Amino acid sequence: MSASTPQPDSSVRPADRRVSARIGAIAESATLAVDAKAKALKAAGRPVIGFGAGEPDFPTPDYIVETAVEACRDPKNHRYTPAGGLPELKEAIAAKTLRDSGYRVDASQVLVTNGGKQAIYEAFAAILDPGDEVIVPAPYWTTYPESIQLAGGVPVEVVTDETTGYKVSVEQLEAARTENTKVVLFVSPSNPTGAVYTRAEAEAIGRWALEHGLWVLTDEIYEHLVYGDAEFTSLPALLPELADKTIVVNGVAKTYAMTGWRVGWLIGPKDVVKAATNLQSHATSNVSNVAQRAAIAAVSGDLSAVHEMRTAFDRRRRTIVRMLNEIDGVVCPEPEGAFYVYPSVKGLLGKEIRGKRPQTSAELATLILDEAEVAVVPGEAFGTPGYLRFSYALGDADLAEGVGRIQKLLAEARD
Repeated sequence: MSASTPQPDSSVRPADRRVSARIGAIAESATLAVDAKAKALKAAGRPVIGFGAGEPDFPTPDYIVETAVEACRDPKNHRYTPAGGLPELKEAIAAKTLRDSGYRVDASQVLVTNGGKQAIYEAFAAILDPGDEVIVPAPYWTTYPESIQLAGGVPVEVVTDETTGYKVSVEQLEAARTENTKVVLFVSPSNPTGAVYTRAEAEAIGRWALEHGLWVLTDEIYEHLVYGDAEFTSLPALLPELADKTIVVNGVAKTYAMTGWRVGWLIGPKDVVKAATNLQSHATSNVSNVAQRAAIAAVSGDLSAVHEMRTAFDRRRRTIVRMLNEIDGVVCPEPEGAFYVYPSVKGLLGKEIRGKRPQTSAELATLILDEAEVAVVPGEAFGTPGYLRFSYALGDADLAEGVGRIQKLLAEARD
């Protein structure tokens, strides 16, 4: 279990505290930090290849960009609009949700946010009171526990590994449940592992949550990025009786290659959405109108662009899994969704590589960056040391070159 937000030192005068205990406890986003370091090194002339950032390497489709250009010229988009989102976008999101996941919702159940991160924070802030526990399967995306703690909650980690495909069982969830448990986090497809729960597995978790009256926050941002025989399952569509205590988080970032446009949303019961909207009205007010107009075009259009991206991601997925598994000491399960692999590197820890003996995956990631000029994110960032996360949302040539450099470096590992 993670510790709750630290309390300020009562021996220090409030006026002398420069940063609050609440904000001082927030960890920097490891994925963004790795990406920023890789970009800085490239800007300095080093041939760094980055596997850190979770964003498609494709441009936003032209028809979406053109919609934004037109929106810039329309004076109505130069003004404030409703804090909860443009009515037209909320209607379009409701229609898209029914089309893509079979979940019927009303526009009044939608809050448009500045990206998925704001949706996640506001969802937790709307339903958590101090001390409420949230069960968080690990490996987890770095933002989840930070958002929970900022909202006053306590993240309770349930660790999974490659032997179960990084999927949590009902038995593990039940073992973690206490009288203070309020929410279970459900993410499929997963960041950082690419794990996808089967329909039966998702239903079992949903029924367990129902049985115990728990809330579910489900992050569906990678809904369209599944491969092979894997299928995306939306919990409230699968179990309509769960909908009254389910919050769905989604956005345009991954499906439409729109990470920089910053448009996400949450869908939930009307009273929770109203509360989260009130919070947003004081935090940021409305999302950029131009980005919202672009998002209308995205969610209302067809999915041909994402189909093309998925084909490329699938090809890269198979390539990176094969190349990583050729390295002695690396075990890389084949992911079924998203655009990440999460190999175990435990077999390399403690071995000598160019005069160093990395004892942790964080030290190994540093060594790889220094010696091979390849940026990856260590498992410590996701709650499970001993692993590395690679995003394969980068060009085929860079992918092959980057993993090839790592193969060459790690081939030197000696006992």
